[in-house]
Amino acid sequence: MPHVPRRAERGPDDQDRGVIGPSLGTTWHMWDRQIPELSQHWRIFRYDLPGHGGAPAHAAASVAELGDRLLATLDGLGVQRFGYAGCSIGGAIGADLALRHPHRVASLALVASSPRFGTADEFRRRGVIVRTNGLEPMARTAPERWFTPGFAAAQPAIVEWAVQMVRTTDPGCYIAACEALAAFDIRGALGRIGVPTLVLVGAEDQVTGPAEARTLVAGIPDARLALVPGASHLAPVEQPAAVSDLLLMHFSTAWQQDTSAAIPVLPHVTAPAAPSTPFVPVAEIAPAAAKPDAVAPTPDDRYEQGTKVRREVLGDAHVDAVNNSADAFTEDFQELVTRYAWGEVWSRDGLDRRTRSVITLTALVTSGHLEGLAAHTRAALRNGLTPAEIKEVLLQTAVYSGIPAAGAAFAVAQKVIQEETTPPA
Repeated sequence: MPHVPRRAERGPDDQDRGVIGPSLGTTWHMWDRQIPELSQHWRIFRYDLPGHGGAPAHAAASVAELGDRLLATLDGLGVQRFGYAGCSIGGAIGADLALRHPHRVASLALVASSPRFGTADEFRRRGVIVRTNGLEPMARTAPERWFTPGFAAAQPAIVEWAVQMVRTTDPGCYIAACEALAAFDIRGALGRIGVPTLVLVGAEDQVTGPAEARTLVAGIPDARLALVPGASHLAPVEQPAAVSDLLLMHFSTAWQQDTSAAIPVLPHVTAPAAPSTPFVPVAEIAPAAAKPDAVAPTPDDRYEQGTKVRREVLGDAHVDAVNNSADAFTEDFQELVTRYAWGEVWSRDGLDRRTRSVITLTALVTSGHLEGLAAHTRAALRNGLTPAEIKEVLLQTAVYSGIPAAGAAFAVAQKVIQEETTPPA
């Protein structure tokens, strides 16, 4: 059965279409206060992220995959061109669509968004915390990330609603979304966004605040900035009337500008159209289509691939430290490690990264090379091993490699696990 957006707000069939995307840990209900106004002018489609709001837990590996799923859904509904507004990761999806499928996006509103969300290490550590402790730490800290202190104090029912949205999210899908945001970086591509763009941000947003908004406006040609006073990250919830007015003004103006003729139509293979169905609340954006077999990297690609995988597994901080310490004597060795160990062996499809981490931890303990154990314990957590599984690996290693070696390894791993899995205060 095909999946379609979780909610379609009906209007006259000849109305222009608008698509609205949620932020991480929320549902399409975060836009409830905007719908009465916007749906008078456009036919609005809202959707939930995978595993959010009861949507099926089909995790997506990247922001681009989320965008492709959304396009497949819209193809099935016969929607070819649309205005798009998205909050946080929802904004990232919209920006990605405007870059890769500009002929589909008539106008764009980026709410509480950024060309890069913090650092990759921050989001991967958030994934480790959720894998170890569940979503309760994220739920507990959501109000302070999403709302101003005054609003949170005055609106306890909304605060509890926000906490429950996070608690009912599928942990695996939340972690996958963190990984997607860790890899998202369009800073160098902002100049290619050619659709009318509004960048909207709460003046008191501490997550993706005015500084990130100004980076978007500086990079996107002719983008406009709207700063909403008295609002934090979830500005559509905290200042609904102001956000509705800004979106209404932006989309009313943007729809009068037909930019499609100036935008080259990029090659795009759409998913087969689904049978005509009424617009009803069902599940999530469509699951990903099967991808063609990957082409093996050429020798020239292996260094770039190795750098990417090395950063994903060991983290930016570790790789940056190694690169910064390299000199004329050691740089060739670091290139060899990146190209061979990471660009070839770690990039092979024969084992998943969890299994490679188990093997690596075992090999480091057995060989006595504990100087690399801390980095690879962090890597194991990022690759999906839990602290309990790492303990079992070290216990198994102790049987065959000796108690002293395993004892030293436990001390190293324990320190790293405490650092990486302790939720923020």
